[in-house]
Amino acid sequence: MSNLLKRITKWDVKFNPTRIKEVLEQLRPNMLANVQATFPEIVAMETQVKQVLDGEGVATIDYPFYLSFGREMWRLQRAGISGDSLAREAQVLIQKWVGRGLAQPVLEVIRTQVFNIAPVGP
Repeated sequence: MSNLLKRITKWDVKFNPTRIKEVLEQLRPNMLANVQATFPEIVAMETQVKQVLDGEGVATIDYPFYLSFGREMWRLQRAGISGDSLAREAQVLIQKWVGRGLAQPVLEVIRTQVFNIAPVGP
C-alpha cells in the first residue's frame, strides 16, 4: 500500500498546475525560438512534397498521409542521420507507408526530389 501512496504523491507533485506553469514560463522563450526556427523548414518541406504530389497526380484526400511520410523523413535528417544509414532508414519508412496503402513510386520521388536521398544500393 505504501508503494501506491508513493506513486500517487509523486504524480500529484509532478502534475501540480502551479509547478507546471512555472516550468513552462521558464521554458517558453526557448520553445518559441525553436518553433520560429523549425516551422519555416517544415513549411518549405511540405510545400515541396505537395508539388511532387501535384505532379504525380495524387488525390488531395491522400495528401495528409504523404505529408506524414515527409515529416518522418525530415525528422531523420534533422536528427543528423546521413549517408547509407539515412538511405536505409528512408527505405524502411517507404515500406511502412506502402504497407499503409501509399504508392511506392510516389514515396520514392519524394525521397529523391525533396530530400535528395539516393535509393539503397543492392
